[in-house]
Amino acid sequence: MALITSALERLDDRYHPLIPWVVCLSGGLLFFYEFIQLNIFGSLNTSVMRTFSLSAHQLGNLSSTYFYANACFLFVAGNLLDRYSTRKLILVAMVLCTLGTIGFAISANVWEAGVSRFFVGLGGAFCFLSGVRLASRWFPPSRMALLTGVLVTMAMIGGWLAQAPMAMLLEHMHWRNAMLLNGLLGVVLTVWIWLVIKDRPDGHDHIAMSERQQIKEMGLMQCIGGVLKNPQNWKAAFYTCLMNLPIYIMGALWGSLFLTQVHHFTAVQAASIVGMLYFGTIFGSPLVGMVSDKIKNRRKPMLYGAAISFFIMAAIIYIPSLSYDMLIIMFFLLGFITSSQVIGYPVAAESNPTVITGTSVSIVSMVTVFSGAIMQPISGWVLDHYWKGQYCGGVHCYNLQAYQHAMLVMLFSFVISFVLAWSIRETHSKPFSE
Repeated sequence: MALITSALERLDDRYHPLIPWVVCLSGGLLFFYEFIQLNIFGSLNTSVMRTFSLSAHQLGNLSSTYFYANACFLFVAGNLLDRYSTRKLILVAMVLCTLGTIGFAISANVWEAGVSRFFVGLGGAFCFLSGVRLASRWFPPSRMALLTGVLVTMAMIGGWLAQAPMAMLLEHMHWRNAMLLNGLLGVVLTVWIWLVIKDRPDGHDHIAMSERQQIKEMGLMQCIGGVLKNPQNWKAAFYTCLMNLPIYIMGALWGSLFLTQVHHFTAVQAASIVGMLYFGTIFGSPLVGMVSDKIKNRRKPMLYGAAISFFIMAAIIYIPSLSYDMLIIMFFLLGFITSSQVIGYPVAAESNPTVITGTSVSIVSMVTVFSGAIMQPISGWVLDHYWKGQYCGGVHCYNLQAYQHAMLVMLFSFVISFVLAWSIRETHSKPFSE
C-alpha cells in the first residue's frame, strides 16, 4: 500500500494540498526513468556501434525496438489504465523497464540487446498515460495542461540526464557498468513509487464505482470505436508526434554525432548542446501549459509553436558556422518552442468523455511513439545512403550533406503541424460535454 501518502492523509489538514502533487509527481517518475532509457543512445551511440559492429541504419533499428514495443502496446495500456489500478500498472511497468535496462547492460549480442530494449518499451507504454490518469483523478480538468507540462518536464529532466551527465560518466567507466547503475536507479524509484502512489483521494470510491459502471455500459468496442472515430484525437496526435521529432531524431539518436562529426565538438560538448534541447522543454512545457490554461485557448500556442520551430530548425541545419554558444541557445529555443506539443494531450482529453481519458490520450502517445519507430531507422538509412566511406574512431563518419538530408523531415513536420493546429477545434480548456 501507499504508506507515505496514507501517513500524510492522517496528518493535519494543512498537508492535504500537498498530497495530489506528491502522488502525481511520484507517478511521473516512471516517465522520468523511461525518458532516460529512450534517449540514452544519444550518449551510447558510438560505444554501442563499436561493441556490436553496427552501422547507422542498424543502430537506428536497435534503438527503434523500444518504439515498436511501446507503440504496439500503448492502446492496450490506455484501456487497462481506464479499467484497473493505476498504481499496480505503474509498478509492473517500472519492473519491466528496470529488468530491460539491466538486460541491455549484460547483453552478449545485438539480439539480446534488442529484446532488452523491447521490454523497456513495453514498460514505457504506461509512462505518460499513467501520469495523465493520476492527474485526472487528483486535479480538476482546468489544470490538465499545466499538469501535462509538469509531467513532460520530468521526462525531459530524464532526457537531459541521458546526455551530458551520461557522457561524463562514460569517460570514467564502461558503458555496461553505467547501464547497471542506471538499472539500480530503477530499483530505487520502484520502491519509492510503491510507498507513495494511490489511485485516487480518500472518499472518492463512489466516483471509481461510477466510472467502472459507465465503462461497463459503454463496452470495450464502443469505447475504442468512439476514440478512433473522433478526428480531433487524430489531429492532436499527429500535431504532437510531428512537433516531437527533434527529440527523437536530434535528442535521442543523431544530435551528438552531428555535432561531433560536422562541428567537431568533443563528446561532452556535443552532449551539453543536445542537453539544452531537454532544458528548453523542461522550462517550456509547464509554461506553455500554464499559458494555455490561463488564456483558455489551445490553438494559438500550437500555431505559434509550429511556425517558430520551423525557423529555428532551419538555422541549426543550414548554418554550419554556428558557434558553441549559439548552438546552446538554438537548441534551448528549439526545446522551449516545440513544448507546444504538450497541448495535444489536453486537447484529446477534453474532446472525449472523462471515463475514457486513458484510451483517448493513448491515441496521441501511440502515434507519437510510432513516429520514433519509423523515423529513427529511416534517418539512419538516409545517413548510410549519403555515407562517403569514411570512418571516425572505428564508426561511420557522415558529412554535413548527409545530416541535412536526414534532418530535412523535421522542417516538413513543422509545416504540417501548423496546418493541423489550424484545423483543430478549440476546446477552451473545458471538459468534454455531449
